[in-house]
Amino acid sequence: MSDCIFCKIVAGDIPANKLFEDDDVVAFHDIRPAAPVHFLVIPKAHVESMLEVRAEHAALMGKIMTVAADLARQQGLEEGYRTIVNTGRVGRQEVYHLHVHILGGPDVLPAMLKH
Repeated sequence: MSDCIFCKIVAGDIPANKLFEDDDVVAFHDIRPAAPVHFLVIPKAHVESMLEVRAEHAALMGKIMTVAADLARQQGLEEGYRTIVNTGRVGRQEVYHLHVHILGGPDVLPAMLKH
């Protein structure tokens, strides 16, 4: 996708502070961190959102979550962290390329949802 910022990161057209990269996924620090530790894990293939995930994406989704867990431990989040996947307009997705946010740090995360 020529206008997708995450596809441009995958292609190397836009720099990113990468934590991990292999043939399938890339992980990098968020440019607007909302917590002391805030990074994203994305598939290299353009998948617009969770709404587009199908059975053929099962191995890729598993890999994304495994990479996220490994990197969270490496970033010192052994006591826990938040994993967020915003999906679609109502889910407040801003970049339409599937991405998993990992956020953590010592006692900095607010309650998940406020009523």
